[in-house]
Amino acid sequence: MDTLLYFLYVVLYTALLIWGLYGIRKQDLAKWTSVIYLVILPLIYDNAILATGKWIGEGELLESLNFSRFCLHALITPLLVMYSLGTLQESGIKWAKKKWLFISGIIYTIGLMILEFSKEVVGLDIEVVKEYGVISYSNVKESTGPPVMVLLVTIILIVASAILWKKTKWPVFFVGAVVMTFGSAIPIDVESGAVTNAFELFLIFTLIWTKRRLITNELNVK
Repeated sequence: MDTLLYFLYVVLYTALLIWGLYGIRKQDLAKWTSVIYLVILPLIYDNAILATGKWIGEGELLESLNFSRFCLHALITPLLVMYSLGTLQESGIKWAKKKWLFISGIIYTIGLMILEFSKEVVGLDIEVVKEYGVISYSNVKESTGPPVMVLLVTIILIVASAILWKKTKWPVFFVGAVVMTFGSAIPIDVESGAVTNAFELFLIFTLIWTKRRLITNELNVK
């Protein structure tokens, strides 16, 4: 079942990427919210590796491909901070256009990349894991709590989306952030390691939808 789910995620993420880029103009592509397209690419890769792991088979190739998953997560996920700030700026919130805010956002984002890379990638020791029909390589060390980087990114997502909702009456971004947060935090009693990834997919859907609204100038301060 999980193999099929991961293949489904690949298809859906690809569809979201195509939808997000459909009809986009150069000036829209150059904006900060366009980092969402970069965020989707590693998610397609991540799910593709998980979906095909049992056919690639145990060995150095699959181990290297899985190691790259951790590297991409550390370097790309923090970009959601800049996406969040970009939604505020592009929707017409005046104070969000301040230069100091984006300089702070860039520093915060780079700091999260360094934090995650140093904590989760440097010295990473992964071993083969066979679960629910999926073969992958994962960290041998047990997690002692929720990932710090993910928590710090989530805080920005929720705060920025709440502000966007208040200023523009657009709740979709906020709903996506909240659903992903609670969905990932609450244990689900199901024999699957892939089901909870649906919450992440839902978040990305809401972010792409929000980006589409910005592209079509339908998301402005009211």
